[in-house]
Amino acid sequence: MFTGIITDVGTITELEQTGDLRARIQTAYDTGSIDMGASIASDGVCLTVVALGPDWYDVQISAETISKTNIDGRGNHKGWFVGKRVNLERALKVGDELGGHIVSGHVDGVAEVVEMRNEGDSTRVTLRAPKDLARFIAPKGSVALNGTSLTVNEVEGCDFGINFIPHTKEVTTWGDVSVGDLINLEIDTLARYVARLQESL
Repeated sequence: MFTGIITDVGTITELEQTGDLRARIQTAYDTGSIDMGASIASDGVCLTVVALGPDWYDVQISAETISKTNIDGRGNHKGWFVGKRVNLERALKVGDELGGHIVSGHVDGVAEVVEMRNEGDSTRVTLRAPKDLARFIAPKGSVALNGTSLTVNEVEGCDFGINFIPHTKEVTTWGDVSVGDLINLEIDTLARYVARLQESL
């Protein structure tokens, strides 16, 4: 489990396609405190550590994970590439402060950035969700986008808006985002269960 509060921005330094995709991510985390097999959310994707170095860790990414996320390139979207920065969060420990919302790291699909505009010092970003996921997104509800816990401002059909303050853009990769980018989307677990309960009534 995660909170959607980003604690480091890592950089992909190696990518190797064997049976699965293997990625090396450089990090400021103390890797001496990371166990083999630990879970780290990398751009919102819960990935298992399979190797460790002094300032890096390796993860192995299955074809199933790639099919649900923005890791592969499609259209104008580059996907993951050497030099790309990714939002990182280590797994929640018992007793940790829950500053965002409960995030599983199991990405539901990808949303596309369709508009960006400055509003004062902040940036308003409009994203388009897949139709089957849009129904779970509500104004003032929570979503995880590239692993970041965010509050939805407004919803219109499959489009929804998020506001980014300067601090968020500085401590995450949201300062790198542009129109056309694909973003890992995890809907709020509570919204999923409420929808399921309604279907059963």
